[in-house]
Amino acid sequence: MAEPITVDLTYDMSKELGVRRFDVADAATVADVVSAARERFGERGEAFEKLTRVANVAVNGVLIAHRKGMKTKLAPGDRVAFVKAAAGG
Repeated sequence: MAEPITVDLTYDMSKELGVRRFDVADAATVADVVSAARERFGERGEAFEKLTRVANVAVNGVLIAHRKGMKTKLAPGDRVAFVKAAAGG
């Protein structure tokens, strides 16, 4: 059995979903992780999806903006982390 993909959430996301992290078994891309979370958490998953729009996402510590965005490929054992976007001025 393949190792799952671990998903770490921002504080706001974890408050909404009631968990700090969860595993996804079969996700080929970051977009698949978002879809899996939406299915797994039902109505709360919709709120999660909205929160993904204001969070940065990293795969194994590298922001997906430096890869292929939501189409970034995943492999068993990868760690997807949603990170609260910060703005400075």
